[in-house]
Amino acid sequence: MITKEIKILERIPARISTSEVLNLINSGVINSKYLLSLKTLSEFNDETISAWLNINVKTYRTYKKTKSNIKEDIQEHTVMLLALIKHGIDVFGTNGNFNQWLKTENFYFSQKEPIEYLNTISGIKFIDDQLTGIEYGDNA
Repeated sequence: MITKEIKILERIPARISTSEVLNLINSGVINSKYLLSLKTLSEFNDETISAWLNINVKTYRTYKKTKSNIKEDIQEHTVMLLALIKHGIDVFGTNGNFNQWLKTENFYFSQKEPIEYLNTISGIKFIDDQLTGIEYGDNA
């Protein structure tokens, strides 16, 4: 991992509460660097990440530029995704292993790939719950 991405992940808890998300958004620290870190850490392309964020690719690319004013719902989604990635790295050891798990059909996701659930906050929380289950041996 690149040093910038490590610094971003250090600011975000792997198990993040609603109040922590709101504090990060209200502090004004969520900027283009977080979106760039999301891209680097997830290893997915702009089209995939923009679909997760429910925005078009052009808007996503604009948000990745320095000094962009990122809407609060996109900031929230970005923080939640980064927290999930951090938790996934904790569980699987590397972001590559976690990304592979995200792309693998899973019984707990109705035989879908977990990655299909990343476009909603509820989906991110559901994936996070499954990661916690994996940590404690409840599921795979």
